[in-house]
Amino acid sequence: MENIIFTAFDIFNFGLVVFFWWFTLKNYKSLPKRIPVHFDFDGKADHFGSKRSSFLTPMLGTVLYFFFLGAVRHPQTINFPIEITDHNSSMQFLIVKIFIRWLFFLTMLIFMNGQDYMFRYSFDDTVKPKVPLPASVLAVIGSMIAVFILIAQFT
Repeated sequence: MENIIFTAFDIFNFGLVVFFWWFTLKNYKSLPKRIPVHFDFDGKADHFGSKRSSFLTPMLGTVLYFFFLGAVRHPQTINFPIEITDHNSSMQFLIVKIFIRWLFFLTMLIFMNGQDYMFRYSFDDTVKPKVPLPASVLAVIGSMIAVFILIAQFT
C-alpha cells in the first residue's frame, strides 16, 4: 500500500512539472518582450528581463524534481536531526520520503504561483498574486515543524 501511495504522489508531482512547462509554453507567445523577473516586498516589479526568462523557473522545477527524486530513492543520504538506528530507520525513512514529496509539491506551487503572477503582471501592474508569498512560506515552515514533531514521536 505504501508503494502505491508513493507512486501516485510521484506521478502527481511529475504531472505538476509537466503542467508547469505546458503553462509556460502556452503563455510564452503572448508575453511582451520585457517581463518582470523580480518583485519587491510590496509585490511591485523591480527587475525586468526578456521573455526567455520565463523558462528559468520551469527548468529549476525540473532540476529540483530529479534532485528530490534522488533524495527519495536514497533516504540514507539525507541528514537527519536524530541518530538513525536499526530500530528507528524504517519509520524515519518513511517520514522523510513523505516529507520530501510534500516539500516538492509545495515548492512547485510556489513556483507556479510566482510564474502566474509574473505573466499576469506583464500585462497589468495592478494585479496581486493569487497566493501571497508569506502564506506560501508559512506553509513550508509549518510542514517542517510538523515533520520534526513526527520525527520526535518516533525516536
